[in-house]
Amino acid sequence: MDYARSQGGILIPAASLALGGQFSIDHYRKGELIEREAVHNLVVNEGLDHVLNTVFHSGTQIGTWHLGLFEGNYTPAANVTAATIAAQATESTAYDEATRPEYVEAAAANQSVTNSANKATFTINATKTIYGAFLVSNSTKGSTSGTLFSAARFNSPKQVVDDDQLLLTYTFTASSI
Repeated sequence: MDYARSQGGILIPAASLALGGQFSIDHYRKGELIEREAVHNLVVNEGLDHVLNTVFHSGTQIGTWHLGLFEGNYTPAANVTAATIAAQATESTAYDEATRPEYVEAAAANQSVTNSANKATFTINATKTIYGAFLVSNSTKGSTSGTLFSAARFNSPKQVVDDDQLLLTYTFTASSI
């Protein structure tokens, strides 16, 4: 259980199963990489219920996921949902893209799924402090509908200014332990 708590993943010892995700962020200013960070996520209760319903209870698969950023000094909790993340975490909408960038993942390989070949790009249009990221089913900035899968607070806030770019990768891994 310590692994699950410390890494933000899901550990099921009796089933010999571990699931977990990680957000990686690259911060560019004037075309130069100024910071790179990777943090483990929290798969929230709403995300866990979605997985269980989809795999075991004929739930509807979500075909397209989206990535978002938050600017509130907030640490994600298990009970946060798509309906509450925008307000609780103070979603940042200060980027040029019209919607939350799509999570364009490759097919699963080696028990991982990732968008590392097609990172989500946020072109910042204001001076902000970005504290973290989340994965949600709705593309609309600030939306309170859809399904929230996971969220993470970065180890260090990102101080961004107009025209900075944040490139966000999300990797979800399953392993038999």
